[in-house]
Amino acid sequence: MKSLIIRYIEALDNIDIESARDILDDFGVLDTIEILNWAKEYPYRPITQFNIARSKESIFIKYSVRGSMLRAIYSNDQDPVHEDSCVEFFCMPVGADKYTNFEFNCIGTCSAATRKSRYEDVVPFTQEELLTIKRAPSIGRRAFNEMEGSFEWELTVEIPFKLIGIDPENLPEKLLGNFYKCADGTDSRHFVTWSPVKTEKPDFHCPEYFGELIFGN
Repeated sequence: MKSLIIRYIEALDNIDIESARDILDDFGVLDTIEILNWAKEYPYRPITQFNIARSKESIFIKYSVRGSMLRAIYSNDQDPVHEDSCVEFFCMPVGADKYTNFEFNCIGTCSAATRKSRYEDVVPFTQEELLTIKRAPSIGRRAFNEMEGSFEWELTVEIPFKLIGIDPENLPEKLLGNFYKCADGTDSRHFVTWSPVKTEKPDFHCPEYFGELIFGN
């Protein structure tokens, strides 16, 4: 099982999301989303890295992407952002029967819910809950149609522990989770994962293939 450390960084406590970007670069744990589980059908793989760390109350992730296309037509939270240039984080406490999916397009629009599976017992977050997820996209928040060319973009997000279903005052030893890169509605469809997913067709809603996300001091 793949694993990584989510390190506690005191400087992330009570900080604005824009300032968190440099802290994550300097002190976060760096990893890569690079596994092509369905390479024959979907061989395209944009270069995607992320830095991850935590404060006392939240998980911080900074995604960095370099690829050959860019799309962000969705600007309202709970829109189907997986069709745009998208990065995702799915996670669940150990032993839980539901997981949480956080999906972001490159301008920071978010779709998120708790669920037992892709279609079973799905409970979308409310607008009030979504507003607690802070986001800092490097390319701004304005929507645009698909563009061809070579593009680099970053997205930094802060996700409160309470949205994941854990008590920040009593953190568990670890979470289970996975990180993804996709763009289902573009001319360069791709489905790339951090931890391997052993399904016949692309499917990110597979908690049985989540890796370990260990909380470090």
